[in-house]
Amino acid sequence: MPFNSIFAWVMKKRLHQIDLFRKYPLEVQQELFERMIANAVATEWGIDHHYITLKTYDAFREQVPLQDYESVKPWIDRLMNGEQNLLWPQETKWFAKSSGTTSDRSKFIPVTRESLEECHYKGGKDLLALYYENYPNRKLYNGKHLIVGGSAQVLPLSHDSYQGDLSAIILKNLPWWAEIRRTPSREIALMSDWETKIEKMALSTMHEDVYIIAGVPSWTMVLANKILEITGKKHLREVWPNLELFMHGGVSFEPYRESFQKLIPFDDMHYVETYNASEGFFGIQDDPTLNEMLLMLDYGIYYEFIPMDSFEGTASKTVLNLSQVETDVNYALVISTNGGLWRYIVGDTIRFSSLRPFRFRITGRTRSFINAFGEEVIVDNTDKAIAEACSKTKASIREYTVGPVYMDGIERGSHEWIIEFTKEPEDAKRFGLVLDETLRSLNSDYDAKRTNDMALTFPRIHTVGEGTFDTWLRERGKLGGQHKVPRLSNNRVIVEQLLQHVAGNPQEHA
Repeated sequence: MPFNSIFAWVMKKRLHQIDLFRKYPLEVQQELFERMIANAVATEWGIDHHYITLKTYDAFREQVPLQDYESVKPWIDRLMNGEQNLLWPQETKWFAKSSGTTSDRSKFIPVTRESLEECHYKGGKDLLALYYENYPNRKLYNGKHLIVGGSAQVLPLSHDSYQGDLSAIILKNLPWWAEIRRTPSREIALMSDWETKIEKMALSTMHEDVYIIAGVPSWTMVLANKILEITGKKHLREVWPNLELFMHGGVSFEPYRESFQKLIPFDDMHYVETYNASEGFFGIQDDPTLNEMLLMLDYGIYYEFIPMDSFEGTASKTVLNLSQVETDVNYALVISTNGGLWRYIVGDTIRFSSLRPFRFRITGRTRSFINAFGEEVIVDNTDKAIAEACSKTKASIREYTVGPVYMDGIERGSHEWIIEFTKEPEDAKRFGLVLDETLRSLNSDYDAKRTNDMALTFPRIHTVGEGTFDTWLRERGKLGGQHKVPRLSNNRVIVEQLLQHVAGNPQEHA
């Protein structure tokens, strides 16, 4: 039997299980909750928090405190020093280095064999299963799968214990059926010097027959442009005639959509969004007609949610499980996982668009927002606004960040945008107008503050040169992989740091 036929048969079996948690989400989560508590009863964490007595979610919520990275860090440090059976009974020897966008400190998330296989790998398989369901009779396994991954640094604990980007840990442990179709070589894929790595990836993959690309949009775009530069081709289909799927995640795709449509100007190119963080694989865009993702409920992750209007970090009083959430409410995501995280606040915010099944959109970060004047602007707002401005002015961007300009005496406040374009807008003034108008249409609080320039004046928009954001990341040891520039800050630290890199005055569209 041809490999594509075997693969399609396996995928079809999995679709029945996905349908099961679509139809019975609460039952699936409850069964998972009971199994996870039973598994962790004899761990040090389970003993400390009396897991033997936990019979209900309400008891779990009362007995087990909410965690952030700082509170769980002492446990992770012990795991990295070789202790075991602390948070999860299974051996923990891999640690995913998280981008830590809210500070310069790196975070190390424990990864167990179970979380790798039953969460991250399962998510990858499900992504392809759902793609086959939406586009039958595809032949994805005829070609290569290009993965734009991270790097791994071996820890001095043992020969098989190491830290690195989640994508690197996944690459180092891929099952044979995935490894045989992956490109580039593992040696290149795990390089830590991203400038050299992009060059080598381009040279080693441009002659392959690539059907699928998986990666963060920003770095995938850098690789694609490097390949076009080397080959002299006009678009990626001239390099890879059979390219049909880009699986993306890490940041919103909206600001990059126009750029990718120029890189691959064909209607039969497909894009699938995923929500795959160091802490777990949470969502997949299961319906290509909907700009939202299905919450994956049988990956060894038990979900809780904190309404953002009552969010107080680990001191939050209102915490809900899946049976209690509503649509159109902004929630901070809380997870308990088969990697050993318990009631852990991920730092991302989501909003449900549907409860049958549970579909959602990522709206931002718990700390990535601007509310200096009561405007409550979130990343979802600014991503949509900049995408609309790019569309209307035929521009495309590489990166952007926004911070407040504080009131000074009689001077009113505003927002300051730092944007690195890959293609400048045809009309810079119109770009600013569309950006502001779209943001006002999306956010009533922002609109109220902008009315008659009452509290906020027209945004200040700076264009910075190519490589400015990469330089900022490099100086902080965060160039490449899953590291990303914070989109929004409620202070001026990042804006000021970026402006220091600009010789003279940056171009401003006021």
